[in-house]
Amino acid sequence: MLPALFQIDPRDPVATALRDIDAGESALGVVVAQPIPKGHKVALQPIVAGAPVHKFGFPIGRATQPIAPGEHVHTHNVATALETSGSYAYQPALEAVPGSEGPSFLGYRRSDGRVGTRNEIWILPTVGCVGRTAEKIAERAAQRFAGRVDGIHAFAHPFGCSQLGDDLAGTRAILTALANHPNAGGVLLVGLGCESNQLRGMLPGVHQTNLRSIGAQAAGDEIEEGVALIEELIVQAEQSVRTAAPLADLVLGVKCGGSDGFSGLTANPLVGRMSDAVTAASGTAILTEIPEIFGAEQLLMARAESEPVFERIVSLVNGFKAYFTRHGEPVSENPSPGNLAGGITTLEEKSLGAVQKAGHATVTDVLGYGERVRRRGLTLLEAPGNDAVSSTALAAAGATVILFTTGRGTPLGFPVPTIKIASNSDLAARKPGWIDFDAGQVLAEGMDAAAATLLDRIVAIASGTPTAAERNGEREIAIWKRGVTL
Repeated sequence: MLPALFQIDPRDPVATALRDIDAGESALGVVVAQPIPKGHKVALQPIVAGAPVHKFGFPIGRATQPIAPGEHVHTHNVATALETSGSYAYQPALEAVPGSEGPSFLGYRRSDGRVGTRNEIWILPTVGCVGRTAEKIAERAAQRFAGRVDGIHAFAHPFGCSQLGDDLAGTRAILTALANHPNAGGVLLVGLGCESNQLRGMLPGVHQTNLRSIGAQAAGDEIEEGVALIEELIVQAEQSVRTAAPLADLVLGVKCGGSDGFSGLTANPLVGRMSDAVTAASGTAILTEIPEIFGAEQLLMARAESEPVFERIVSLVNGFKAYFTRHGEPVSENPSPGNLAGGITTLEEKSLGAVQKAGHATVTDVLGYGERVRRRGLTLLEAPGNDAVSSTALAAAGATVILFTTGRGTPLGFPVPTIKIASNSDLAARKPGWIDFDAGQVLAEGMDAAAATLLDRIVAIASGTPTAAERNGEREIAIWKRGVTL
């Protein structure tokens, strides 16, 4: 049976409840003062008003009132200490991660050397007006050409017209990057004809070797003409076969959504092990959700490969904080209601748990929104915390598998195989149709055993085993809307 409380760092004045605890129970030398839901925190020692409250060995906020041992520690007595901007010094503390080849997987090697984990036909509308048109083409083609490739998918979105400047450029960058993705064995671009995001503006940036395009206004029957173009794409794509590829050829996107008090104990550090395994093999891991590193950013800055990389991390973090303040919003407008219910109290606490997904790898690069990976190692990617927007950005950046940790659960899936990792065994048991892996086993079996099992699961999925989201037909994209709509 699991213990009642778990203290992450021996310096922490709080511990996390591993199960619901009744008032009067004793654990870790304290008597619990009131019922504590699992995932929530209990004080192990007196905390004076105004003092920093530590978890993971770092401050997660300040006490707003005195807290006695055994008392519930949450939003009623702890508040964020985040500031709107930060001044940082370059103090490198790089951690050595021993190199290791790791296991191989079966993937599709493309002409540019990249390796896809799927061989699919992707249909990308340039504008929201033809989103449903793209879906109709995909539906008809999937029926007509079933089994010839790994899948035929359309990715509808509402943008591409009535956008200006950087906003339009962001839409174009995401769609162009998706068109260049190695999981796409062929791509059909579907335009309308009068939109801002013209086909002729996208095509120069698309280097996909198996590409077709169609303008709906100029076509006779755009659905049947689109299906005919899909068949041409399939003829070429079905020549690709899976071959053995080293772990170095995997590009891992890491993401958390609907976090709870267990996320920082189980799922996120477990994913950190996967980031370390891939980067130790000279592969690539991508971390995003920049607002959800606020309060923990210095841990990543200390792992910057060089001072120029450090400066780009600083610019990324402070730029995102300025994005909040320009809109009159506090930088700490997080956690979400689901996070709070799951036991996360402040953004600092959420961030300290979230950055564990990056493991101990050196940060080698920083990307803007819509940019694609260009270096091996750990990359930071500009994108918000929103699940759909950030996961789409990960796919566009080149992630061929996404590890998505969750304590609350979500059915969402994205363009690339998205492996849902439950932070607690209760969620995994209640939602087996959503969840691919139960990280709750970390508490029962240990981190090493869980990491070995999860790596085997990732290799199987990269080699073609479908994820829960793929079985459920969950494939979505979302584009970050930041500017003026005409």
